Amino acid sequence: MKTVQSLLACLCVLLTLAPTVNAQAPAAMQATSPSAWLRGPKAPPRDRFAYGITKNYRERPISSINMNNSVRLESLVRGNMLYLALSDAIALALENNIDIEIQRYGPELAKIDFDRAQAGGLLRGVNQTATQGAASATNFITGGGGLGGGTVGTGGGGGGTALSGTVFQVTGSQIPNLDPVLTFSAFKGKQSSPQSNSFTTGLTALVINTQSYSAGISKQFLTGSGLSLNYDNSVINTNSPTQDLNFFNRGNLSLNFTQRLLQGFGRAVNNRNIRIARNSMKVSDLVFKQQVINTVSSTVNLYWDLVSFNENVKVKQQSLAYAQRLYSDRKKEVEIGTLAPIEIVRAEAEVARNQQDLTIAETQVLQQETILKNQLSRTGVTNPLIASARIVTLDRISVPEVEALSPIQDLIDLGIKTRPEVEQTRLNIDNTRLGLAGSRSALLPALDFSASTSTRSLAGAVNTVPFAPGRASFIRQPDPLFVGNYGTALGQLFRRNFPEYNLGFQLNVPLRNRAALADIANDTLRLRQQELQEQRQLNSIKVDVQNALIALQQARAQFQASVKNRDLQEQTLSAEQKKYALGSSTVFFVIQAQRDLAVAQQAEVSAMATYSRARTQMDLATGSVLSTHGISLDEAMAGTVSKPASLIPAVPPAK
Repeated sequence: MKTVQSLLACLCVLLTLAPTVNAQAPAAMQATSPSAWLRGPKAPPRDRFAYGITKNYRERPISSINMNNSVRLESLVRGNMLYLALSDAIALALENNIDIEIQRYGPELAKIDFDRAQAGGLLRGVNQTATQGAASATNFITGGGGLGGGTVGTGGGGGGTALSGTVFQVTGSQIPNLDPVLTFSAFKGKQSSPQSNSFTTGLTALVINTQSYSAGISKQFLTGSGLSLNYDNSVINTNSPTQDLNFFNRGNLSLNFTQRLLQGFGRAVNNRNIRIARNSMKVSDLVFKQQVINTVSSTVNLYWDLVSFNENVKVKQQSLAYAQRLYSDRKKEVEIGTLAPIEIVRAEAEVARNQQDLTIAETQVLQQETILKNQLSRTGVTNPLIASARIVTLDRISVPEVEALSPIQDLIDLGIKTRPEVEQTRLNIDNTRLGLAGSRSALLPALDFSASTSTRSLAGAVNTVPFAPGRASFIRQPDPLFVGNYGTALGQLFRRNFPEYNLGFQLNVPLRNRAALADIANDTLRLRQQELQEQRQLNSIKVDVQNALIALQQARAQFQASVKNRDLQEQTLSAEQKKYALGSSTVFFVIQAQRDLAVAQQAEVSAMATYSRARTQMDLATGSVLSTHGISLDEAMAGTVSKPASLIPAVPPAK
């Protein structure tokens, strides 16, 4: 008894120390990434022993979110101008984009779910969807939303959407709790019972004082087995004079084994959640990869759209300059009387129209810069460093003379091989098949085998309670085996003086078994749906690649035609101006030629923007966005890109 009391006292002291260690742990935890907290805090040396004992029963500290932008952003700002090359825009998105930062927690949540599965807990699920990228400002080319946010295939394809934080009910046979459980209990009581027959006890009221202690450890295994070791000891003292022993110890040490033989039998059934959680870790990595692809492709489109919008501003400025020069010339001619006054009104109206077009184009640039800055900063446009800074794009859209593309079948094979949603769908199908093992097991009757062995002990002092006056007395002669103290009782247990053995079977047979039949039918039908969705996804990839290839060919042809048309309109305007100078043309035809040139120039800008988006769409369809732009997933996960920022030009390029 003294030994048990000492152990309880030590446990209470350790639990008392726990709040002190917990209060100090957050100060020692300086996490720089979502995964840093998994290593756990380091306790001070003087508390290391207590920390080792209590670490599994305390909340692990998690670092707060980081809202600081990378130093790359500051290095690219000079004189209220943000000088941005495409590579810098991509790097800033990888380092600062909120959507990517949110997805960085996904793999860590999946690892935690895996730990939960290893303990036999239900799965909480992982996020299987990636966020679409931001869309461009209202597109001056199409009149609708910009195409910057377009992506190909962001979902899981047949796996559905599983939201992190939701505990999912697992169908099929129950999964055992795989963590060992240690139990302690202590009890002290007093019982007073009136006696209807005082002959047997010699008393009219029997008083029993009891102190009991028990300890045990149990463990369940993936094979469907269970093992437990239990020890309990009771110290009893009564006022009865008829017992041979009084103030005696009664002990029991038992070992129990159970094995499920039908339902819930085998590792394949009981470790299904562990394998599902392991697949979910891969799914989370794929979702993160998809998020990086979405964000990068969105950033590329936003950047090239901004370049196109800036080019459109130049076209509008040139058109306005033509109109103003024409208005100035016509005004002089009206003043000297060589031109009708109506012509100056027509020229003035053309200036107003071009001024309106220029204002719209300039405001589109401001909208696009706001969207792009929000894409590249954790705090968006509220960041005082970039709130009023204008973006200066350092790269220009270029259309190569020859498009280096592989054969269509090779492009399709590349898309099927590299697009993350394909592998994500296959993993989800595999998870469904793993879950079917539990549903099949639940169809079986429950047949459990149990075996146990135990040994008992009894030891105490000879009873010294006197007999009541007038009652018959006798000489107490207890067996010497039972006379002794707590050590005597322990000796009996280890010598197995009083062994006990038990074997048994228990069979439970559900007569209709409707729930299990419904579960396996449901799971099988869902598997068939996912298999069809996988085929639909593969068919969609083929269509995506073919459409992207066609769109790229069309964009190239459109650009080449727009260049020739712009050359033609430039020559036409020059010829019309010469004709007007010779008196063989009118202001109306000159204005018409200027408008045609502006339309041709805008069409060329539109064709360049269409080509850049078609090129990005081809990379998306073939799953080559990351390789095209030299992106490392490890750097994306760390949130730090090793490539240095571009040098700011000494002479800023014209906007």
